[in-house]
Parts: sequence; C-alpha cells; structure tokens
Amino acid sequence: MHLFDLSGKVALITGSSRGIGRAIATALAHAGAKVVISSRKQDACDRVAAELCENLGAGTALAIAANISSKEALQLLVGQTIAAWGKIDVLVCNAASNPYYGPMAGINDEQFKKILENNVLAPHWLIQMVAPQMIARKDGAIIVVSSIGSMVGSAEIGAYNLSKAADLQMVRNLAIEFGRHNIRVNAISPGIIRTDFAKALWEDPAAEAAVSQATALGRIGEPIEIAGAAVYLAAAAGRYMTGQSIIVDGGMTIKGGL
Repeated sequence: MHLFDLSGKVALITGSSRGIGRAIATALAHAGAKVVISSRKQDACDRVAAELCENLGAGTALAIAANISSKEALQLLVGQTIAAWGKIDVLVCNAASNPYYGPMAGINDEQFKKILENNVLAPHWLIQMVAPQMIARKDGAIIVVSSIGSMVGSAEIGAYNLSKAADLQMVRNLAIEFGRHNIRVNAISPGIIRTDFAKALWEDPAAEAAVSQATALGRIGEPIEIAGAAVYLAAAAGRYMTGQSIIVDGGMTIKGGL
C-alpha cells in the first residue's frame, strides 16, 4: 500500500489561490491528485492552475472561480468539477472570512452573518453537494480547515472562533453520519500561519516576535506546514481517522499562547 499516493483522485479545494489553500492544493497535486483551484477571482485561480500544470503536467489542475457565499456558485463549482473529471474524491473546505476585529458586543448583524455564512454555512452546502457521489462510490475524504481559535475564548475574534468551533462539531456529526459509507470527515486546526489572513500578527516585527514567543517552536508557521496534514487525511494513511481535528500550531496551545 502506498500510504500517501493520491494518483487517480480528484480534489476540490476552496480558497486555494493563495495561502494555506494553495499549499494544500499543491501538496495534493504532488501526491498525484488532480486538483481544482477555486477562489473568488478567476485570474488568480488561473495563475495557480497554470503553474501546477506547468510543473506537474497538463491536466493536473483546473481553475474554477466561485464565491463561497453563493449557493448557486458553489453548485456550479461542484457541477463543473464533476463534468470535467467525473467525481470528487477529496473535498477541502478551506475558504473563510473574518470581517470584524474587536469585542462581540460591537459586531453588527451583517458582519456576524457573513462570518457564519462563509465559515459554517458554505462548508455545509459544499458537503451536501459533494457527499452524494461519495456515498454512491462508498469512498471519500472531507477536510474542513478550522483553527486553534476554536478551542479558546477571545476578546478580539470571538465570532470567528465561534464559527471555527462550529466547524469542529460539524465534522464530528458528519463523521458519524457518513462513516457507514466509508467517508471520512476531519478537520485541521492551524495556529498562526504566515498568510495574508493573519498578516496583522506577523507583518510588524514586534507582533511577530510576540507570536513566536508564544509557540514552543519559537516561530510562526508557513502554509506548506499545514499541507502535510491534508495529504495524510486525504490519503490511505488516514483511512482510519475520522471525526478528529489535527492541531498544527508549533506548540502554541500547549504553551498557553494565543
């Protein structure tokens, strides 16, 4: 058995034109999967897909833009993927948003709705759309990118953390529902990673030093360091893992940081 071989698999990754999503898509492609690059802007998706095809061969990647806040756009994303490649073996729900920074007492309804819609409802929609063809084949892997924020309270990103905690419960529920169909549902909970999403925590040297001090490894993580966990969960290596969250945070939670 080749534990990390994804040859013949099709993987759909949201938010994959940059950051953690791009790193996951690249790692899955290097493991042999065909990957769908998706984010809001088609040109950004095209660039990543073209690079993967240039490096790994024509037909490695397909670019399909989709706004995760639109159920219709997500349905088109899934439909176009299946039309092109016949199936989806691996779904990675990575795209998320956080339009508000501050105490929950100050968040307005639209900001709260946006966080819940993009971080909880959108993955729910996508899983509903992708699961039937996985069930028909009795095979599939679903990965939701959560956060170590799901495990702690916060005075600044409370609503975001709430949404990420909901993702973990969604993973647990769906692991039970889909387990009899040989579909595994898991999460990855990253710590502070050097992405645009977390730029405020690392672009200032003093802020980066503080974050680094809070981790056991003494540094901020890189997007590629999340990707290995996704390959594990998508491949045969993770075939007896379901309903779990893999924490990849450089030891921040065990040191009491965040």
